[in-house]
Amino acid sequence: MNKICIFLIAFVAVLSSSCIVTKRKYDDILAQKVKAEGELADKKAELLKANSNIDSMNSQVKKLVQDTPNLSQQVNSMTGRLEGLNKDYEQLNTYYKNLLNSSGKLNRDMTQQKEQLMAMQDNLDRTRKLNDSLSVSLSERERKVKELENILSQKDKAVQDLKSRITNALLNFKENDLTVKVKNGKVYVSLAEQLLFKSGSIVVDSKGAGALQQLAKAIKDQKDLNITVEGHTDDVPMANKGEYMQDNWDLSVLRATAITKILTRAGLSPKQITSSGKGEFSPLAPNTSAENKSKNRRTEIIITPNLDELFKILESN
Repeated sequence: MNKICIFLIAFVAVLSSSCIVTKRKYDDILAQKVKAEGELADKKAELLKANSNIDSMNSQVKKLVQDTPNLSQQVNSMTGRLEGLNKDYEQLNTYYKNLLNSSGKLNRDMTQQKEQLMAMQDNLDRTRKLNDSLSVSLSERERKVKELENILSQKDKAVQDLKSRITNALLNFKENDLTVKVKNGKVYVSLAEQLLFKSGSIVVDSKGAGALQQLAKAIKDQKDLNITVEGHTDDVPMANKGEYMQDNWDLSVLRATAITKILTRAGLSPKQITSSGKGEFSPLAPNTSAENKSKNRRTEIIITPNLDELFKILESN
């Protein structure tokens, strides 16, 4: 029972007990009535608000009830998606573990490949440096080869000029007595025995001496020549042996020496000339006929240009 009901009962009781009420008591009762009515209005407002809240909550409950199937479906969908994600995670985790297990081998392989690459790089650098060095060396060699070719060309020209000069100096002699040829960069002047010596003799005939003097005159001004005088014989043993001449070898040496002396007296320097005898051991033809034996009995004067400059280039290579 609320305060208003209590107030009405009390009011009725008062009226019953006495029809006469004092003003003070009346005012008190009226104030209580006003207060009670205010409280009633407040309670009504609270009730209305409570009812509104209840309606709102009922609406929310109704909406929640309506949304429950959708939410259940979403929950089921999310649950399935979560299961799929868990499977993907397990696969990725397994793959990651496999990568971790293989990373050690990959690192070792990469280290080995890096070392091989560095070794190849070092080898490439060395090869490049060697190639550069070889290129420089090749250029230098090409320069020296050209220089050598120029010198050889000059020497060849000098040899040909020398041959021409000697040939012109000896034009008045027969080809059977004297020949001038170029061989291996040298001038070979071959003088037959009949031009220079009688059989078995080491004394040069006057005609032969004249040929030697003309030869010396043609080349005496060229001091860069090396001259070798070689005596040759056939294989017929000597008939007249002496104390200083026992065989054809001795004969060839003494004949070369006799020719050398004529050449030096005619103006050639003794420092330019070398005398040698080869006897029967360097024939032009087999000693099987009189004609071949005549060819083999000869003196060869071999004239060589000075090749010191050429040798220096060869040594520098």
